[in-house]
Amino acid sequence: MEAMSKQEVQGFRTRAVHAGHGLDPVTGAHAVPIYATSTFGYGNAERGARLFAGEESGYFYSRLSNPTVRAFEEKVASLEGAGDAVAFGSGMGAASAVALTFLKTGDEVAFVGPLYGGTEGLLRDILGRFGVTVHEARDVEDLRAVVSERTRLVWLETPTNPTLKVVDLQAASEVAHAVGALVVVDNTFATPYLTRPLDLGADLVMHSATKYLSGHGDVIAGVVAASAELVAELRLHGLRHVGSVLGPFEAYLLLRGLKTLPLRMEAHCANAQALAEALRGHPALKALHYPGLPDHPGHEVAQRQMRGYGGLVSLDLGSQEAAFAFLDHLQLFTQAVSLGDVESLSSHPASTTHQLLGEETLERQGVTPGLVRLSVGVEDQEDLIRDVLGALEKVPVGAGR
Repeated sequence: MEAMSKQEVQGFRTRAVHAGHGLDPVTGAHAVPIYATSTFGYGNAERGARLFAGEESGYFYSRLSNPTVRAFEEKVASLEGAGDAVAFGSGMGAASAVALTFLKTGDEVAFVGPLYGGTEGLLRDILGRFGVTVHEARDVEDLRAVVSERTRLVWLETPTNPTLKVVDLQAASEVAHAVGALVVVDNTFATPYLTRPLDLGADLVMHSATKYLSGHGDVIAGVVAASAELVAELRLHGLRHVGSVLGPFEAYLLLRGLKTLPLRMEAHCANAQALAEALRGHPALKALHYPGLPDHPGHEVAQRQMRGYGGLVSLDLGSQEAAFAFLDHLQLFTQAVSLGDVESLSSHPASTTHQLLGEETLERQGVTPGLVRLSVGVEDQEDLIRDVLGALEKVPVGAGR
């Protein structure tokens, strides 16, 4: 990782393009080759034994490491300011690897809710079967009350999915470290271009790379960045023993997507800010959530820890009937789960991504029947604003009551 540390002095856009790879040493190829092989010859038995024992670096089986995947890992590590990174076959593969590597029976994990529905399901439903206790906190102050010396992990998202609550990462990390817990931050919504959690005290940062890191809706992937020591544990236990492996074709697409990450994030943020400002005070909305608005409860914290305010806008239309009517009249915002594509997407979290959490949890976390999440793409601002305002006009009068 020496080359990575040298690249750290370069700007973000430069590292997005160049970090993790150079010309192919064999052919001189400018783009990273797709190493479509399951296994690698290691020459002789003694070298094979050294590779498997970890005494020599090299490639011997693509379930454990592959040159195309490794280039993606090194680029992410550079962008996050981490010692290393390890890739997985999905965001939930990354989350599961973190949980299975660092938690054991009798441990406790705390999180500031809401989280992505799949992550919260992992923590509550799966880990509970193995004797791990899960505590939910409303905010950082509440987090102080639920952590203890038994807390091994504190799990954070910011902005949160789908309510866009902003968590003070530095304050939360201080609370966690005071009891000896590791801090894992899901940085999917912000990306390293907007927020670098490791600089704010986090120990591990994970992504559903399916979203903004890819940016084009054609990959399922996950990645975790951290110190070299923590990544080594993850690679051994969470990857080698569990096996949520990223393939070289997906890694190639991710490498291509990451080169334009800063350009795309600037466009996402500008469009989301313009849309949020156009929606302020709209009579059809019960609530409007966007950290870039001065009246957002987390705006001050977002100003401190974010370069921009992100590409997600959430609206509460007051009822499921109103939300569905609004969604069904959108033209440019495709109704689909996921987010972070160059194309705009829309979804109803309570009936899709967060459905399995149950009504009581959804109500407590503010994931209301009227809440709609908009992933604002890079189309022309005027077209997106016109589309959303036009759909709001089609919501039946009184539907939100």
